[in-house]
Amino acid sequence: MKKITSLLILLILLSSCGKRQTREMLTSGDYDNAIQNAVEGLRGNKTAKGKQDYVYMLEEAFAKAKERDLRNINVWFKDANPQNLEKIYNTYVQLNSRQESIRPLLPLKLLKEGRNAIFPFDDYSDQIVSSKNALAKYLYDNSKALLINKDKNVLRRAYDDLVYLKNLSPGFKDTDKLIEEARFKGTDFVSVYTKNETNMVIPVRLENDLLDFSTLGLNDKWTVYHSNRQKGIDYDYGMIVNFRQINISPEQVREKELQKEKVIKVGVKNLLNANGQVVRDSLGNPIKVDDMRTVRATVYEFAQFKACQVTAKVDYIDFRNNQLLQTFPLESEFVFNHMYSRLKGDKRACEQEYYPNFERRAVPFPSNEQMVYDTGNDLKNKLKDIITRNKFRR
Repeated sequence: MKKITSLLILLILLSSCGKRQTREMLTSGDYDNAIQNAVEGLRGNKTAKGKQDYVYMLEEAFAKAKERDLRNINVWFKDANPQNLEKIYNTYVQLNSRQESIRPLLPLKLLKEGRNAIFPFDDYSDQIVSSKNALAKYLYDNSKALLINKDKNVLRRAYDDLVYLKNLSPGFKDTDKLIEEARFKGTDFVSVYTKNETNMVIPVRLENDLLDFSTLGLNDKWTVYHSNRQKGIDYDYGMIVNFRQINISPEQVREKELQKEKVIKVGVKNLLNANGQVVRDSLGNPIKVDDMRTVRATVYEFAQFKACQVTAKVDYIDFRNNQLLQTFPLESEFVFNHMYSRLKGDKRACEQEYYPNFERRAVPFPSNEQMVYDTGNDLKNKLKDIITRNKFRR
């Protein structure tokens, strides 16, 4: 019983809070949220006495919302500003949606007054169609006029309006063609190329990999990067990867000699006393003990080492005025390090970590070109990070 009583109290409190919240929305002019709250409150047993407040508030909120919307539409029509067409269309849609949210609940009775709540519904289908057609025509004509503009921000607004038009009225004239035109004209095209200011040859593979933007996924809605210039495109920006310096260390082989010694168990043996005699247990059996030996080895460690450091800078250029916009440092290092070892003596004197190196042998050093190329992955990741953090913006 205590649980049931607590649950009833909780339900009463929740209902009270819902009604108070709906009343606050109604008095503050937030009619549509008040309607939504009231509709949700009336779901279930709409005829319950405890639901009457919702019916009154729903009737009042609907009347006030409808009156406000029709008044606004009248003002917008008088203003005759084509930019109000979207507001007019959306408001007619809202008037209709509001009715449809209430319709499933009807009739709603006001018990004290002995009548049904009044919701004067209207057919807005003609107004919705006519306002949508007027809006579609305006969006089409206005966007088409904007396409002759050179300002890319204006062209992007035209693109957004045309996409909206396509969703509003699919198949309207040549909207798809105009969308592609707006997208192309509104896009910033960036020409990306390299310059070599070092005294070394940059591997062609490195340049190709570095400028393969298809693997970086950096193109976005309004920015496209090209490493090969294409006909018919006026490039807005340039991004130049200037190789400034390449440092390659000499090929080195570093040698280290290590002495190893360890006491190990090689088996078992009879325990001898001070006289050299075998010690026996109470049954006369020889007592066995671990046979420990000291083993020694000399380990000759060899480390093949070669390092390459590539220093560059990334320049952002505005082709409209040939001005340098920004410069970013770019640096990468690749280290070739190969370890192998030689053993003299007993292998058991060495720790397990040395064993793999005993199987290895010296290998040829990579060429300078290969060393430069091997910096590529790191360079590319750092270049991607620069572009991601520093977009071309107008």
